[in-house]
Amino acid sequence: MRLPHITKSRRHLLSLASVAALAPLSAQVSAETISAETITVATVNNADMVVMQSLTSEFEKAHPDITLDWVVLEENVLRQRLTTDVATQGGQFDVMTIGTYEVPIWAKHGWLTKLDNLPEDYQVDDLIKPVRDGLSVTEGEKKGLYALPFYGESSMLYYRKDLFEQAGIEMPEQPTWSQVNDWAAKLNSADEGVYGICLRGKPGWGENMAVLGTMVNSFGGRWFNEEWEPQLDSPAWSEAINFYVDMMGKYGPPGATSNGFNENLALFSSGKCGMWVDATSAAGKLYNPKESSVADKLGFAPAPIAKTEKGSHWLWSWALAIPESSKSKEAAQTFITWATSQEYVNLVGEREGWASIPPGTRVSTYENQSYKDAAPFAGFVMDAITSADPTDPTLEPVPYVGVQMVTIPEFQSIGTQVGQMIAAALAGQMSVEQALSSAQRSTERTMRQSGY
Repeated sequence: MRLPHITKSRRHLLSLASVAALAPLSAQVSAETISAETITVATVNNADMVVMQSLTSEFEKAHPDITLDWVVLEENVLRQRLTTDVATQGGQFDVMTIGTYEVPIWAKHGWLTKLDNLPEDYQVDDLIKPVRDGLSVTEGEKKGLYALPFYGESSMLYYRKDLFEQAGIEMPEQPTWSQVNDWAAKLNSADEGVYGICLRGKPGWGENMAVLGTMVNSFGGRWFNEEWEPQLDSPAWSEAINFYVDMMGKYGPPGATSNGFNENLALFSSGKCGMWVDATSAAGKLYNPKESSVADKLGFAPAPIAKTEKGSHWLWSWALAIPESSKSKEAAQTFITWATSQEYVNLVGEREGWASIPPGTRVSTYENQSYKDAAPFAGFVMDAITSADPTDPTLEPVPYVGVQMVTIPEFQSIGTQVGQMIAAALAGQMSVEQALSSAQRSTERTMRQSGY
């Protein structure tokens, strides 16, 4: 059949008609694109956060009126950027990834948005109580919840069961630091690229001092006495830090002062560490055979103790908060409720595997049979989180709250300075006594300037 001839003028008219017909659709798409609200999310480069970023399309599909713009930074850099922005009310970020240390302090300063109108289906009561309390102001006119937990954690000892068996070592119910040192000596085989123990050495109040804070607690030490006098030159601190530096020098990996959580996770998961004491949140990654070469050889135990169990394992949560300086609070709240919801946990479980879900936030997670089947450590982690007591963290009484930290504004600076001095001792640049003496003087000066 011969098609009718279309003249140039008719083609022109048809073309105009087509454009006219498409115009409303084009205008609609354009309007939707223009009306989409962009929120800037600042987060840390931990594996759980990287998964959250990878699911951006899932959120934007469900909320086409919101676009996510990500700023992903190394832990120490993130803390620095966020502290500067929130203190100056800079407004660069709509969602901030902060933790149990920052939330109550920043909330009392009026820097964070109170989350008092969460949707009913969010189920706030499902959040694990110690984690929820750590993200709240619990007294006074500012009382309330100021951040939603993305994951919660305590600390534990990971070890290679195959290496323990070869060395004839049996893991007791509660290991001690002295035993860990002896085991590290037996497991250490630097020539074969296996180190007896891996611990954080990278300086920072939330890096090396997270592990060392709990170690000092277990040796009977504390940051301050009841009069807020620094205790860094005490026998307990000296014993704990000398023990750490000596053990890491003999049985730890070279260049340990560059190793924080992520670096040690990579070392252990690739089979290069006999033991590792760190966050319970690493368990899911280590048990995932796609991410860990030791998934079928992994054992776990409570964090080691020395003189006391008090304060031997920490309590921490990475959480999502909305700064008061955000101009997109409603959209930001829509995102943080999604990213910390049961719905999100289920999404990650189905996509990444149940052992890889963000742990330590919801009671329902630990009642979920799929999670319990995939995560043999689940009950152990829940016990560690719920038994950590930030209000009674040390052998001797203290005036502060916090296990591996002190929840006062000055601690961010103090903890990082002390961490740098101990890292210098670990690197052999000064003795432990010199490091602790300098740390004591520096902390005394800071506390005196702050009016303590």
